[in-house]
Amino acid sequence: MVLDLVVIGTAVTLGPLHNSAFILLLSSRRGVRQGLAFLLSWLANLTVVIACVVLLTDGQPPARHSAPSTAATAAKLAIGLALVVYGAYRHRRPPRPHGPPRWTARIDNASAGTAAGLAWLLQPWALVGAGAATAVDANLSALDGWLVLTGYCLLATLSLIVMEMYVVWAPEVANARLNALRNWLEQHQEQLVITLALLLGLWLTARSIAELVA
Repeated sequence: MVLDLVVIGTAVTLGPLHNSAFILLLSSRRGVRQGLAFLLSWLANLTVVIACVVLLTDGQPPARHSAPSTAATAAKLAIGLALVVYGAYRHRRPPRPHGPPRWTARIDNASAGTAAGLAWLLQPWALVGAGAATAVDANLSALDGWLVLTGYCLLATLSLIVMEMYVVWAPEVANARLNALRNWLEQHQEQLVITLALLLGLWLTARSIAELVA
């Protein structure tokens, strides 16, 4: 479980779409406040999903090959296969130009609530679902189970935390470097999305099949 959550959390935090949007928010007139609203909303979304899993399992992992355990593994398998198909589809389709989203023109006037809602919209819910299906195996009767789930949520938010702190500590340098990073992410967005989808999809598929046949 721990290794799977590390892989999923890393894939979430490296996603180019939400990182590009977050950098745009940080570059706006009220960037620090909007970035903080986005970050807290992002982390809250992850926390709520994990909390729902904990409530369903009562903090105790289901027995192996029981109906709940098999259902969670099957969900991970379905997500993994869907990511592989999606990555292959994006790889095979003709390249398309990526212009800036329409909302970027109104980013300076966006409220903290809008930034928080944007975090919800840009959350990679398929990956969050894979994390939730993995968290079913968490044993919260011991401290290490809580630490693992907390670490997963923080890892999935790590890129946002680092960029927010960077802008707070060194705003001028941070804005210049983060805008350069955003330009690079936009230029390589297609390749990054395909790579993350295929790698994580293959990982989840292989791990799920191994769990089902073990």
